[in-house]
Amino acid sequence: MTELQSALLLRRQLAELNKNPVEGFSAGLIDDNDLYRWEVLIIGPPDTLYEGGVFKAHLTFPRDYPLRPPKMKFITDIWHPNVDKSGDVCISILHEPGEDKYGYEKPEERWLPIHTVETIMISVISMLADPNGDSPANVDAAKEWREDRHGEFKRKVARCLHLFFRVSN
Repeated sequence: MTELQSALLLRRQLAELNKNPVEGFSAGLIDDNDLYRWEVLIIGPPDTLYEGGVFKAHLTFPRDYPLRPPKMKFITDIWHPNVDKSGDVCISILHEPGEDKYGYEKPEERWLPIHTVETIMISVISMLADPNGDSPANVDAAKEWREDRHGEFKRKVARCLHLFFRVSN
């Protein structure tokens, strides 16, 4: 796939999301002159600890997208087992295609060129609702999720929601 084809595909996906928004998130370019850097706003899923929050993240696409996955990083503070402490998202759909050298993920769980921004964001929203504590990017959050979900873990998530509302007002 050439860079031109990649840019056209991203432009088409952006236009489709603007024309037919998907519940739970919105997406746009960080800079109108760069199709490879997107900003997304994710609404905390209902009936989860993240409900009521709005989380800002950046998607950075490689020039050979969709052959390789984008990187996703939360800009807003978030406490989650599958988001490392610097905000990088760690879920199977965003891992390079092919065999997992650790044998944890099946190739079909990893990045496939058929994925779109919409499928990525649906996976991330699902991740917020149902963390994978078996393969954490944030070991401390995963431990709290398993051992004290309605105590310390819930307090740290609530602190992130509180910080968001203080910063945005």
